Amino acid sequence: MSVRIRRVYEAPEPEDGVRVLVDRLWPRGLSKDAAQVDEWPKGLTPSTELRRWYHAGEGSYEEFAGRYEAELDAPEAAELLEHVRDLAGRGAVTLLTASKSPDRSHAAVLARLLS
Repeated sequence: MSVRIRRVYEAPEPEDGVRVLVDRLWPRGLSKDAAQVDEWPKGLTPSTELRRWYHAGEGSYEEFAGRYEAELDAPEAAELLEHVRDLAGRGAVTLLTASKSPDRSHAAVLARLLS
């Protein structure tokens, strides 16, 4: 199972495999052609409330990760997570995010859960 995280603004690479955008909002200033996103499961992303809470600096990354994992237990999110896990079982998957710190974002939580 090969799952990696990249910033969506980086140029696509052949080893990306299936490119999955894991942000709720489309990245600013990036065309859909340039992004080359294969899937965009919005229901897999953190809730607006959790995202705003974390970006406001009100809690630690560890607390954010725990709250996000709890959100991923909801039926729609769990189904989407299982779909991406299935994709990763068949080949390379790249989780794409606009986050400036992908290793401290929801994408890192997803990558850990998918590995």
